[in-house]
Amino acid sequence: MPIDVHAHYVPPQIISDLERDGSRYGIDVVLHEPTCQKCLRFETGLQVRPFFQRLVEPAEKRIDWMHQIGLSRQVLSIWTDIFGYDLPREKGAAWHTLLNDKLGSFASGRTQSFSWLASGYMPDAAIAAKELERGVKQFGAVGGVVATNVNGVNLGELPLDEYWSIAQELDVPIFLHPAAPIPVARTGKFSLSQVAQYTFDTTLCMGSLIGAGVLDRFPRLRLIVSHGGGNVPYLIGRFDCMHERADRKASGVVALKPPSEYLRRFWYDTIVHDVLSLEFLAQRVQTDRLVLGTDESFPPHEADPLAFLRKSRLTAEDLTLIAERNPRALFRLPE
Repeated sequence: MPIDVHAHYVPPQIISDLERDGSRYGIDVVLHEPTCQKCLRFETGLQVRPFFQRLVEPAEKRIDWMHQIGLSRQVLSIWTDIFGYDLPREKGAAWHTLLNDKLGSFASGRTQSFSWLASGYMPDAAIAAKELERGVKQFGAVGGVVATNVNGVNLGELPLDEYWSIAQELDVPIFLHPAAPIPVARTGKFSLSQVAQYTFDTTLCMGSLIGAGVLDRFPRLRLIVSHGGGNVPYLIGRFDCMHERADRKASGVVALKPPSEYLRRFWYDTIVHDVLSLEFLAQRVQTDRLVLGTDESFPPHEADPLAFLRKSRLTAEDLTLIAERNPRALFRLPE
């Protein structure tokens, strides 16, 4: 019964609500030129790219596709590029309440196929913590989802302990997903935004959480990272080197242990698109820290994640662990 832990969905009713009352959230639905497809324009000036059709597709179509490739369940999260962390506090909080109400309602009506993750307005840790608690206790969210930066600031540099504390208290995992609604100057071409900018964002996030001592302060906090952990597993020797040699005060590092000792504090999805990379990741963090992912509904998604796993030299037991047992245990899903 394979479970996809990295899948995105935006219930179409969210778009309908914005078309009717977008000013409440500081968000307009506009037509993207020249495609004439719907996209969101935030009052802060940000306009994101249009919604991919599979991101807002009917539930039946998504379920049919899951069955075709052998998935029994998806753990859904909203598209992080529309989180609107730069919205004013009241509008940002209301926006995430809407996102969670609609995604929670969508998943609760289809419990055989979907679970979901609650988002929150992360510029205010107290608001985000309350929204996570509401999502879990009132609407059955199995965890939370947080963008790996808040308006360009690494998570480890922000006062988010109230949020990490409630996640640990609720005993739910937090999915850390990169956000890059606008490519930077050097990633606008050659698909470098998808290849490098998103994975680099994850790398900076993980490094900041380790260096800032978040994992020391919250020893039971469970974190899931996208795209195989970005570059962290490959760069971990360099992380350890600078942990040992850098000036602690100047660098801001307060971690009690070398970064490599925190690798297994994270869970890593399998969206790496290369069998040798997958095998390296499995060797580096061990298969009990890997979970199946597709990144549906975006261009770099893994179209057949189980077939990808089977191309590797991992054992049948490893594949069962990654595709079913690890996700089920991580999210406390029933058999």
